[in-house]
Amino acid sequence: MTATNKGNNSVKKFLIRLWMVYIALLAAVVIFFYGIAYEWFGPMPSFEELENPTTNLASEIYSADGVLLGTYYIENRSNVHFQELSPNMVSALLAIEDIRFTEHTGIDRKALVRVAWGVVTGNKKGGGSTLTQQLAKNLFPRGQNLSTPKLVIRKFQEWVTATKLERNYSKEEIMAMYLNTVAFGSHSFGIKSASLTFFNKSPDSLLIEEAALMAGVVNAPTWYSPVRNPERALQRRNLVISKMAEYGFITPSVADSVKRIPIDMSNYGIMDHNAGQANYFREFLRAQMHSWCATHFKADGTPYDLYKDGLKIYTTINSRMQQHAEQAVREHLGLDLQPAFHKHWKGYPNAPFVFPPQDMRTEVDKIIQQAIRRSDRYRLLKTSGATADEINQSFRTPVRMRVFSWNGPRDTVMTPIDSIRYYKHYLMSSLLSIESHTGFVRAYVGGNDYTFFKYDHATQARRQVGSTFKPFLYTLAMQEGEYSPCYKVPNIKYSVQLWDGTFWEPRNSSDERIGEEVTLKWALANSNNWISAYLIKRFSPESVIQMARKMGVTAPIDPVPAIALGTPDISLYEMVGAMNTYANKGVYVKPVFVTRIEDKNGNVIDRYVPEKNEAMDETTAFKMIQLMKGVVESGTGIRLRFKYQLNNPIAGKTGTTQNQSDGWFMGITPDLTTGVWVGAEDRSVHFRTISLGQGANMALPIWALYMQKVYNDPALNVSQGDFEKPLADVSIEFDCDKYDKNQRKPGTTRNTGLEDDF
Repeated sequence: MTATNKGNNSVKKFLIRLWMVYIALLAAVVIFFYGIAYEWFGPMPSFEELENPTTNLASEIYSADGVLLGTYYIENRSNVHFQELSPNMVSALLAIEDIRFTEHTGIDRKALVRVAWGVVTGNKKGGGSTLTQQLAKNLFPRGQNLSTPKLVIRKFQEWVTATKLERNYSKEEIMAMYLNTVAFGSHSFGIKSASLTFFNKSPDSLLIEEAALMAGVVNAPTWYSPVRNPERALQRRNLVISKMAEYGFITPSVADSVKRIPIDMSNYGIMDHNAGQANYFREFLRAQMHSWCATHFKADGTPYDLYKDGLKIYTTINSRMQQHAEQAVREHLGLDLQPAFHKHWKGYPNAPFVFPPQDMRTEVDKIIQQAIRRSDRYRLLKTSGATADEINQSFRTPVRMRVFSWNGPRDTVMTPIDSIRYYKHYLMSSLLSIESHTGFVRAYVGGNDYTFFKYDHATQARRQVGSTFKPFLYTLAMQEGEYSPCYKVPNIKYSVQLWDGTFWEPRNSSDERIGEEVTLKWALANSNNWISAYLIKRFSPESVIQMARKMGVTAPIDPVPAIALGTPDISLYEMVGAMNTYANKGVYVKPVFVTRIEDKNGNVIDRYVPEKNEAMDETTAFKMIQLMKGVVESGTGIRLRFKYQLNNPIAGKTGTTQNQSDGWFMGITPDLTTGVWVGAEDRSVHFRTISLGQGANMALPIWALYMQKVYNDPALNVSQGDFEKPLADVSIEFDCDKYDKNQRKPGTTRNTGLEDDF
């Protein structure tokens, strides 16, 4: 055999071996990917999972006017569609992450070659993962601490998943899904939550510089955080802007201009239960939704999960009215009442507690110790096994803390026990505003600031209601037909015999018109206790309780004559619902908080219809409205006219409890029924004088400020007209003033605006 033949045979053998290696490698690759596809190396996402990828979606709470009030979440994530994305966001993401996104089918071959060349030469110029691959990784996470072989297999599995995603979804859907699944830091997952967190706006409104920041943050949320690392975030944002110019999304001149814009984080705010509007309402709703989820089930038979299933909860709250309500509370308490309270108690060693001198020290110590045992600090120390002495020492050791003030949170150093006494000085408030005819709750304020005061005084608390209870008694009088608003009763002391043979005789705070005959309208307007005693003697406590029950009051009420003066403890929620019966022509409508609930796909899964029952006829309701108008026209609520210049038709009732511990005002207009309560956490903390501690001074101003803002807001279109008269002929006299003026005895005083305390 010649040398030439030998050489040819060697070449042939080499080529054969080369082809065999090539075919073997090709077969190995095919078998490898076949094994991946058929889950030889581990489970792969099924077709159903690709069609319905599982992510933890936050449940969203919407106001009646379409504002997102807050979310309930494990991951603060809410989905958007591609049409809801700003074009700036799309351009920024493509420029920095995957410029050939619209060209490839899930795997970018050019990027892979670039990565391979970088590995060989040591000159890396970016990664090779496409947006679709990153989406696959986000939807089906790799897990922690994978070995190198498993990591390689997982990477190839993501390639297969990416090609499947490309076959099942359009490019627009993949882009939106990616932005819905990625983390942006600051407890925000998905572009919708991130836009709200960083800029307090929706994704469709992002400007170039905002979209560039968001696209840059995606790469490393903590490293490029504009909050933690603003300089690094600025450099990354400007790199994205440069890339946008390089690929023709914006012009170089626009890029240069936008780069000079500083990062604006003035609207930054982490979306949690302490932030945003209607915090107390959202927490109240959380408890309601937990009960709802336990009794409502998905198609697979499992109950809905409030924190994972992306429910959309549409509430009755009006965001503008809610804002007005919260502002009214801040204005009155922060600028007027709380400063007056501090001044009132300045220089008193046991301020702000009111006890007999012999009991002062014991009772104050009891209150402080009770507050200590209720605190989180005490529970944590107790759980950790600390002794009583160690706990006591902890509460007497100064520490850094942030405390509430009406001028904003204040950083200070004090002992925990001093912080307890500090908070005891603060008056609390709650407000509930209901649309008269629908029962829709339009504004809900449960306290001063949810960050510092978690207890909800709108629905959780039951406080003594004082004279705001008297309308239940007067309703009986109007309903029976024996009495009318101008019916006259001698203004004298009345005694009611009790079951044990003793007598109950209430007192009045004023000696106005003693011995005269006064109209029921005048008596209610001036919160006269003697006339209330006359009526409770006439109708019995049991009848009054029965009337209150018809009007939605469920709180325990003892059948004793003293309820005529307002001794029961009732929640603001119950009282506002009851008073709304008058505006709604005698029909009680249970307050409504939610109109409908949708699943993550927008399918309605529950609707709410108001619960109603007729508590009285509409003529009786109209009589009561006329009676309660007297409170505002000439009674304890008269400052609504002369101080706040609210001259439209208003029916109302003030309330002040024993020792001025609680101040109330119930105000009724044709469109809205709104109640306000003000008082301290402890009933032993209060003003020492009725002029400062009465409901007309503590609660009424909040109502007035709220309604001023509501009436001045043209977007709300709340009526200032009069109440609608009943269809039936009401041929009785409502203008009792001419009788009162004609029969007023010389030398008697006119109403001072003070109400009777009991």
